[in-house]
Amino acid sequence: MNRFFRLGLALGFLFLVACGSMNLSTPTPTPEPFALTFMAGYKPQANLPFVGAYVAQEKGYFAQEGLRVTIEHSAGQGEHVQLLTAGKVQVTTMDAATILQRRAEPGLPVVSIALIGQRGQQAYAALAERGMKTPKDWEGKTVGYKGTPPPDLFALLSAAGADPEKVTLINVGFDPRVLTEGKVDVYPLFKSNEPYLIRKWGYEITLWDAADYGVPTLGLAYVSSEDFIAAQPDVLRRFLRAALRGIEYASQNVDEAVQIVLKYSGPESDPEHMRYMLESELKDADTAEGYGAQRLEQWQALADMLLRYQALPRAVEVSQAFTSELLP
Repeated sequence: MNRFFRLGLALGFLFLVACGSMNLSTPTPTPEPFALTFMAGYKPQANLPFVGAYVAQEKGYFAQEGLRVTIEHSAGQGEHVQLLTAGKVQVTTMDAATILQRRAEPGLPVVSIALIGQRGQQAYAALAERGMKTPKDWEGKTVGYKGTPPPDLFALLSAAGADPEKVTLINVGFDPRVLTEGKVDVYPLFKSNEPYLIRKWGYEITLWDAADYGVPTLGLAYVSSEDFIAAQPDVLRRFLRAALRGIEYASQNVDEAVQIVLKYSGPESDPEHMRYMLESELKDADTAEGYGAQRLEQWQALADMLLRYQALPRAVEVSQAFTSELLP
């Protein structure tokens, strides 16, 4: 064999060994997880979008998506919305009607990236002993509202053929005891929360859900800002993959999901109350298209209803209030 050829083989062998040694000693660095903050729009509890984030955190779904997620909770007074639009929070939760209202006035760039509640959060309750069957029976009665009379109240009365002029409206705040103590005949409540409390106190109730009368209502959504959606769409896709996976896991493992919720809400929380909330919201989130699905017709119908009952100061471009582009 030619000695120059043998020399070339030897040098080539040494080069390959050197390259192999170099690769073993200097592995490709793992990229840092993307850090973001999810702020739930209320205190720690079993609202379904909260549960999706809690489970995704505890089961490692966020980590598997290359995300380092900090979970925080709004202290109230719209803190979560303010921090989202200021860029301090990347994902939060908002009620669908509130998203439309905030986009209309003062024109905040908030966008639903996944609609979890396919029906509205609120319903109306009366003590079963009062014998009322439909909202038509509210005529001549006192009906409570929280803050301002909601548009779905008037839409529900209209759908049931009731005369709103024959109903006395009263601002009742957030204490359901005004119903059990007879201070109002009909009380507005959050479906996944207050029915549990009233029944626990020993009262049977009749519930009316506006959606059952054909009134367009929607519930809680995961929300981001227009700027963050434009800058980091892939990050939000990964967030939703993990959070919606968390909701799916919770739907199949309710007991475990409740225990995860209690890690956030604290030992003073009633596990059965959290279970009631979770199971109630799972029912309202179910859709053939999968958790988080949202369609233009849904949002447009809600916007039209809000505008009809003067709950929107002006019309909004509904297509800009939500996006399905980020859904898994």
